[in-house]
Amino acid sequence: MMPRAADFKRATRAAAMAMITAMLAGCTETHFPLDTLSPKSDLTRAILDLFKEITILDSIVLLVVIGAMIGAIFIYSSREGDPGEPSATHSDVTLEMLWTVIPAIILIAITVPTVHTIIRTQPDQWPADTLRVRVIAHQWWWEFRYPTLGVVTADEVHIPAGQPIHFEMVSEDVIHSFFMPSIGGKRDVVPGQENQITTTADTPGKYYGQCTEFCGASHANMRFRVFVDTPEAFKQWTAHQLEGPLKPAGGSAAAGAKIWADAPCAICHTIKGVSGFSKDYTFGFRGPDLTHFGSRTTLAGSIMDNTPANVALWITNPDAVKPGANMPTLGLRGQQLSDLVAYLESLK
Repeated sequence: MMPRAADFKRATRAAAMAMITAMLAGCTETHFPLDTLSPKSDLTRAILDLFKEITILDSIVLLVVIGAMIGAIFIYSSREGDPGEPSATHSDVTLEMLWTVIPAIILIAITVPTVHTIIRTQPDQWPADTLRVRVIAHQWWWEFRYPTLGVVTADEVHIPAGQPIHFEMVSEDVIHSFFMPSIGGKRDVVPGQENQITTTADTPGKYYGQCTEFCGASHANMRFRVFVDTPEAFKQWTAHQLEGPLKPAGGSAAAGAKIWADAPCAICHTIKGVSGFSKDYTFGFRGPDLTHFGSRTTLAGSIMDNTPANVALWITNPDAVKPGANMPTLGLRGQQLSDLVAYLESLK
């Protein structure tokens, strides 16, 4: 019996250490970028405060229930052989009222702060300086449009710190879910319906986002980045986005520009001053705007770093990188592939 007891203690100690290690590992932002416990905006901070309040309330309820259960087992229960007649009482009105009223009070205690948080963080009217960002979900990438600025980009959204941002979300195909845990929580993105998030980010930096509603074969590959810029940096970024792409003077990039013009790329993608959709284009697949593709840090739904090697890999076989991708294989190899990659990377 003694060896078994010792083995049990060692196993228990090892299991406890493993649990503690896992819990501590979950606190690192490096490996878990979609952390919901690191708020960087007024909205996510309000959500976290509400979560803490409800968790404290739930913990109190749990302790009361456990205390009542222990009391019922060890204090108020009878044992075989104990003297006394069993109770003839078949009901207790007071007790029945208590276990009806107390849960109602608990629900009210949860509902009131929840509704208050929703009303406070998602008002019907926004400040005059609120920046509108229209989010359009596609299988499997995100399009970001700034109606008041005339800027269009993909998979990477830039917003200024300290300014209210109003995200307007629609879907071009199936149901998606727009999740940016550090900045704005989560909203479903539904075809034919516009959902909204209003938030004010307060800490400049790069944050991660993800589609969290299964939307097809590459659902897990539908990611995005949120860049919270200082007001000055955001103005510079906006001014740069409004400019046309630099035209290559010669070399590999210039050769790549000719390949772009001859290839079917321009059917789906826009490059300002080079290719684009007419105002009457209302059908068919629409790919990301590539006007400033070279200035983005990621590609293919933010699943790869924007490097020449990764761009070449994506062009060579898109379906191998992102199963179900709507981009066709172009069949480019060797110098042609290198030239097209050089042109795309030159679009700063």
